[in-house]
Amino acid sequence: MNGDLGRFLRSRRARIRPEDAGLPAYGRRRVSGLRREEVALLAGMSAEYYIRLEQERVGNVSDEVLDAVARVLRLDGTERAHLRRLLRPPGDRRAPLAHVRPGVRMLLDAADSVPACVMGPRMDVLAWNALAERINGFSAVPPGERNLARLTFLTPAARSLYRDWAAVAAEAISYLRLYAGRHPDDPLLGPLVADLSADPDFARLWEEHQVAEKTFGVKLLHHPELGDLDFAYETLALPGDPELLVVMYTADPASPTGRVLARLREAREPGVQEAAAG
Repeated sequence: MNGDLGRFLRSRRARIRPEDAGLPAYGRRRVSGLRREEVALLAGMSAEYYIRLEQERVGNVSDEVLDAVARVLRLDGTERAHLRRLLRPPGDRRAPLAHVRPGVRMLLDAADSVPACVMGPRMDVLAWNALAERINGFSAVPPGERNLARLTFLTPAARSLYRDWAAVAAEAISYLRLYAGRHPDDPLLGPLVADLSADPDFARLWEEHQVAEKTFGVKLLHHPELGDLDFAYETLALPGDPELLVVMYTADPASPTGRVLARLREAREPGVQEAAAG
């Protein structure tokens, strides 16, 4: 597990104040949040056992122990599943394939009223439609760099493109952390994290061990040509390809962003489509 379990548990107990857990907060405390002994007490186990758990020196952790620790650390459903994967790594550790079948590309092209793209393993951008090209310019990015995390942290323009850059950055790291828990031995993940860690913001946030699914939300852009754009997005998992997500950006047709999208659709020449990722 390479220390990820211990770091995750320490980050979770650091966010819980003793008084919130019903414990006295007297005296000087050398750690923020709960001590290991306090987690053990609240979870109904020996301090020695919990310490060995954080040190990754226990095996065959029972569901009862997992549930008790998750309860004390107030883990949500995503965090609980992440803890379970850290304790019981998946048996198949091959790097997920990143192939977009022709039918999915046709689906993107058919969804020509909104920007849409396919996100694959490690947040790689694998395919997109014409409006996504107009908004994001994916085709101008070298193929090896078409990755949403790379674009967020290693492209200077991203900090002015996203009006809520801090939220976008936190979301990207939380999803990448979740992916790392699902695929701890993906040989392409380590080099990606190493490259991203050159950015101090990424390095700091990565060590917080936040995890979250990428399901829905908002993206607030300041496009250099189109001005401010306010999108809602929905993420759809593809049946048969669980590692591929279709991300669709929507806007009320009567909103300023909706009117911009309408103008972009009208400006396109009939039959012309930007190329999808290769």
